[in-house]
Amino acid sequence: MGKKKTLGQSGNPEPEDSSPGTTSGYPEPWADIPLPPYSFSQFGGPPGTLSMPVPPPLNCPPGLEHLILIDQLLVQQQVEILEAITGFETNNRYEIKDRLKQTIYFAVEDNDCCTRNFCGYNRPFTIKILTLSGQEIIILKRPLRCNSCFFPCCLQKIEVQAPPGVPIGYVSQTWHPCFPKFSVQNENRKEVLKVIGPIMVCNCSANIDFEVKSLDKGTVVGKISKQWAGFIKELFTNSDNFGIQFPLDLDVKMKAVMLGACFLIDFMFFENTGLQRPKIGIW
Repeated sequence: MGKKKTLGQSGNPEPEDSSPGTTSGYPEPWADIPLPPYSFSQFGGPPGTLSMPVPPPLNCPPGLEHLILIDQLLVQQQVEILEAITGFETNNRYEIKDRLKQTIYFAVEDNDCCTRNFCGYNRPFTIKILTLSGQEIIILKRPLRCNSCFFPCCLQKIEVQAPPGVPIGYVSQTWHPCFPKFSVQNENRKEVLKVIGPIMVCNCSANIDFEVKSLDKGTVVGKISKQWAGFIKELFTNSDNFGIQFPLDLDVKMKAVMLGACFLIDFMFFENTGLQRPKIGIW
């Protein structure tokens, strides 16, 4: 026999139990399923706030999700003790951090001994950018090119690949007799941004800014800054610190290409190898 319904004071049947987890007396199918512990702090929100994760853009290469909600990066070159003592050039290593100074990537140069020590700052290189788990997500390739404004036909450039083997952009030096200038291009070699440095690239107790500008050169949208690290560190080591600023809504691929521009500028103007000293200009 069915359950006898209880009559209320008005003579009408009392409603079924509608406590949480039931609908018309029947348990909700999702009532006992725990919500996943998504933390919006992973995507730039306040820590401890629960939210569904923001899916990455469809054209975001794997591993670049960290760059989606980032408008500033810090690139810190690690001090090499053997290089500081002997002057023997070793492969450069870097940490890439967000604006909270939390490490999000590592970068390592992959080069042979002869190329590093005989070609100096003009050397071609391959730099691998890795996640904290060691996965290669970005490859930077710089060919052997001329590093002087007297030879405008063979200027510096760097190719950015993400994932490895898939070009997503290029940074090419633009010839100018006085100012260091660069063109930031997408995978189709279409120019997206311009980078323009000062007429005298001399690191004397102050930051050196390379402005990132729009195509019409009328708007400064970011910058690449060589940060002064202190007299002792600048004099006796080859460890450089850079800050990169770009628009928050910039395409994530172009944010990775801006990393390539930073490394190219580092090697062209601030790499100190053996008897070679950093240049004070584009000469």
